[in-house]
Amino acid sequence: MRKNNYTAVAKEVINLEIKALQKLKKKINNSFNQAVSKIAKCQSKVILCGVGKSGIIASKISATLSSVGTPSFNLSAGDSSHGDLGSISKKDILILISNSGDTNELKNIIQFANRNKILLIGIVSKKNSALFKASDIKILIPAVKESGDIVPTSSTMVQLAIGDALAIASMQYKKFGQLDFKKIHPSGSLGAQLKTVEDVMLIGNKIPFVSHKLEMKKALKILNKKKLGVLLAQNEKKKTVGIITDGQIRRFNEKKIDLHSIKVKEIMTRKPISVEKNVLAARALSIMNSRKITSLCVYDKKNKSKTVGIVHIHNILQSGVK
Repeated sequence: MRKNNYTAVAKEVINLEIKALQKLKKKINNSFNQAVSKIAKCQSKVILCGVGKSGIIASKISATLSSVGTPSFNLSAGDSSHGDLGSISKKDILILISNSGDTNELKNIIQFANRNKILLIGIVSKKNSALFKASDIKILIPAVKESGDIVPTSSTMVQLAIGDALAIASMQYKKFGQLDFKKIHPSGSLGAQLKTVEDVMLIGNKIPFVSHKLEMKKALKILNKKKLGVLLAQNEKKKTVGIITDGQIRRFNEKKIDLHSIKVKEIMTRKPISVEKNVLAARALSIMNSRKITSLCVYDKKNKSKTVGIVHIHNILQSGVK
């Protein structure tokens, strides 16, 4: 029995979508810049709406905007005329997505936005449409050929791409960075990879501080009590000046050197390796692996000379960072 092979169909669909995106790229103009500025400066919510497949795209764009720091939700076009228009305030921005721009379900929403002076951004492919004419900011997307000539594929790909572009550009406008992203993505593998050293470090009395003048016989008791396999030596000004590891102590014992008769400063390694507290935990793990160490001192960039925490390799691995 002959097997069906539809790879040619797949390639044709992809080729049509590539061509559509190439057309879109040529259409990007100052209207895009205006939309980005308004979205980034919005003090309320960015509301998206579309009908059918465009409604699904609107939902995805809304989710992307929210994930990069712009509060957003998707409005059902069908429900909007039955009370949901009340969820739109005058400080909101309304983004309507429609290939034709003349979809009946959007007309009441357009009228409501215009009547209440709500900023309306239209993403549409036809200049003579109701949506294009009514929009305060008009983002004209290209008319494209659909796969199978009837199924919304190339057009929805274009809508999705322009939405992603608006979200990323708005994010950069607001200087929304990794630390901001982490705050609203605390869970899952993505959240784990965005954890900083501050999220996993040990602080307060969990840090194994000792005076650099302390006798080693007393320092060893602290080492055993803290159970981190490391001691951080401080001077009189509470500045971290050295580190002692259990590996060092083993090596001294192998040489049969009596540690009880000497002080911390005589055997400590000076200038321990440190990282700033906002460094990604994944970066700290990389440093430990490359230096073949198990702990790092942590400082606040406001005062590099003061240790505010210590991070052990186990703290990082247990948090899910790889």
